[in-house]
Amino acid sequence: MTTRILILDPIAPEGLEMLSGDPEFSYEERHGLKGDDLKKSLAEFDGAIVRSGVKITAESLEGNRRLKAIVRAGVGTDNIDKNAATRQGIVVMNTPAGNTLSTAEHTFALMLALSRCVAPAYQSLCSGKWDRKSFMGTQLADKVLGVVGMGRIGREVAARGQAFGMRVIAFDPFLSDEQASKMHIEKAHSVADMLPRVDYLTVHTPLTDETKYLVGMKQLPNLKRGIRLVNCARGGIYEEAALAEGLRQGIIAGVALDVFEEEPCTQSPLFGLPGVICTPHLGASTEEAQTQVAIEGIQLLMNFFKSGEIRHAVNVASLDPKTLDALRGTLDATYRLGLLLTQWHTGSVSSCQIQFRGEVADKDTNLLTAAFCAGLLERALADDVNIINSTMLLRERGIELVEHRSREPGAFSSSITAEVDGSGQRVKAGVTVFGHNMPRLISIDDYRLEAYLDGHMLLFTHYDVPGIIGRVGTVFGEHGVNIGQMSVGRASQQPGGHAIGVLNLDSRPPQEALEALRGCPGIEKVQWIELPGRGVLPGWLAI
Repeated sequence: MTTRILILDPIAPEGLEMLSGDPEFSYEERHGLKGDDLKKSLAEFDGAIVRSGVKITAESLEGNRRLKAIVRAGVGTDNIDKNAATRQGIVVMNTPAGNTLSTAEHTFALMLALSRCVAPAYQSLCSGKWDRKSFMGTQLADKVLGVVGMGRIGREVAARGQAFGMRVIAFDPFLSDEQASKMHIEKAHSVADMLPRVDYLTVHTPLTDETKYLVGMKQLPNLKRGIRLVNCARGGIYEEAALAEGLRQGIIAGVALDVFEEEPCTQSPLFGLPGVICTPHLGASTEEAQTQVAIEGIQLLMNFFKSGEIRHAVNVASLDPKTLDALRGTLDATYRLGLLLTQWHTGSVSSCQIQFRGEVADKDTNLLTAAFCAGLLERALADDVNIINSTMLLRERGIELVEHRSREPGAFSSSITAEVDGSGQRVKAGVTVFGHNMPRLISIDDYRLEAYLDGHMLLFTHYDVPGIIGRVGTVFGEHGVNIGQMSVGRASQQPGGHAIGVLNLDSRPPQEALEALRGCPGIEKVQWIELPGRGVLPGWLAI
């Protein structure tokens, strides 16, 4: 069965040729979809690639059980409801490198056009005038360039600013003093600190609650008089009405926008004002960029479905095939730990804690925590649960989740212990991995033991007195149930206290056998546990 890919916006033919040349994939182009047509189409495909033309909303993803991955051929993912995708277990990826240079160059094209009055001077020529005095410009050299957001594009813009002889001040919450020093730029402590000091301001960040209206009506009094503002990132980072007011008051000397709050945009308070130049979202509109993002986007989809690789994801940790292979056994063990605890804890869950100890503490514990949550929720929810959506689904249900890490090893080089609390019950268990892919149960509540973590399992707590194990064997013998493996553990080293038995059975025992065990003197709690068979992986891991 081939993997079906939906092409929602036009992409460069080089990307489509990659899909055509692989027999494992097929694709269909359906452009400009919305509403029910988009919802029905998304439900027919395994993966989808989109640019900025189509908006994938929560409504369009509702009830989708097939779609596994969405790729944005570009950087911004504002047109994809990432929370809805995460809730549905759909990974969302983008192509951040493909249009980096094109967008950085367009930023400078706008800065230069703005500084040298290129557009109005040309319009004057077209109207039959030769007017040199009205279009006095300003040079970039020796001016101060403010850059908000020092990702790939921001760094390229900063480098080009330095090449033009500009002094660069940058703000990014993740920019270290050491990085700033290496790039020979000044690090600002906040955007507010930059505004009174810069001659040019350019933004290269996503649109978030924190970045919306970084320059708005409230900031106008703080701007350096004669500032020029450029935005080739996301509409809404600047407040267009505020920029128009700043131009009218003479605070702002120029505005250059490639992006707008509402797109397509044919009306704006800025259009027609002197000192303004705008383009219709052309930052990535070069042949080279479109070819690159198409190839990179299709590669992301193909690699995801072939090897499980998650790269440039915006709603889950990235995961390359090598890391996936190295973590597969631990992910499986952690997932089984969640499955076991949700059955050992027989009530509703209000909180859970997970502790990574030893070498595993240096791994990607976010993925491991997500695997645990997937196991914990799998039997309780009708929705498909996987490592993309499990943590969100857990927290949406009001369940507190706490993660601890310790590099100090215990009895094992690596171990994972989880505790689940709720309905007056608190249970815990610990697991480890032998070799590369052999999960083992190493503790349950206060009992230490070693047991296989697969298949048909029966856990029973009992008094540590003679005859208990014999009674259990007799009951199962009478009901034709074979015991494959057995492990026992004590709460203390002293006999006569409490103990636990863990049985791996060849088949599920009938209810009568379980009731018979519960009636045996000395046995306290009997709980049937159903786990995947040995080597059987969940769908999200069996790639």
